[in-house]
Amino acid sequence: MLAALSKGARRAPNLFRGLHTKVCIIGSGPGAHSAAIYASRGALEPILVEGKVSNFPPPGGQLTTTIDVENYAGFPDSVGGFQLMQLMKQQSEKFGTKILTEEVESVDFTKPPYKLKTEQSDISADSVIIATGAVARRLDFIGADEYWNRGISACATCDGALPMFRDENIVVVGGGDSAMEEALFLTKFAKQVFVVHRRDELRASQIMQRRARSNPKITFILSHVVKSAVGDGKRLSSLVIKSTKVGNEESVLETKGLFFAVGHVPATKFLQGSGLALDKDGYVITFNSQTATNLPGVFACGDVADRVYRQAITAAGTGCMAALDAERYLENSG
Repeated sequence: MLAALSKGARRAPNLFRGLHTKVCIIGSGPGAHSAAIYASRGALEPILVEGKVSNFPPPGGQLTTTIDVENYAGFPDSVGGFQLMQLMKQQSEKFGTKILTEEVESVDFTKPPYKLKTEQSDISADSVIIATGAVARRLDFIGADEYWNRGISACATCDGALPMFRDENIVVVGGGDSAMEEALFLTKFAKQVFVVHRRDELRASQIMQRRARSNPKITFILSHVVKSAVGDGKRLSSLVIKSTKVGNEESVLETKGLFFAVGHVPATKFLQGSGLALDKDGYVITFNSQTATNLPGVFACGDVADRVYRQAITAAGTGCMAALDAERYLENSG
């Protein structure tokens, strides 16, 4: 019945109009589904708004674009990112989560019950869990899309240990602390790591620069940008890089892997002006190492509130926390 309801959201635009729920979860990644599993098993009958299929990333979040997930507990032979998210979705539905394949366009956090509006539904909720994630910034150049997940990635911690990158020349694009951290991590597996940065000076903190520069496996290529990715259509084999100095000289860098380390963008645009506290970069601010926000009954979990770890397993953990926090809030306010 629940599966039919989820499909019905796509077939009949008005089927869910005028809904009320104890907890509405916005998002579709590990944090959102972990929250949904805990909330539904807690008899809160949650509604999960997973976004549109046409979005990037699609329902399921960034993990759906990852071919092999090797560091999620319980899968010793790895698992496909899309497959993992489908399993989480099935588990959410099994325990009673109602899933809407719609996108939240606006929220009204003036007072509970809170109001959420999509193209097809008006939802009132006694509590809300924000789990919309953050998208890694990806640079636009020839071949960037073609070789995504075929040698190009945006998460060294997620993908750096894969066999395809071991004992190979690997490139990290970026000049901040994240780029230094990614490069240092990749030295555990790569033959050599090249850090390509468009400026002639790094933005990273001095301590991170010293650590990276003292590592013999890291080489810096400053004042350069990536012009194109080259390969056989199945796997990245080299990059054409271009100098940002006078002359714009080009050269070829042989590599089997390229990792973007140019920041993330939290999916919180729809929350701007809502009264929910966001930091200068748009991440939801939570308090006391928990998932509570500045608004009573509004919680946040996963990458939308995490600028440090950004892992599927940590998102899932905070999803559990958010559901338990919401349950306690409802008990105390009821």
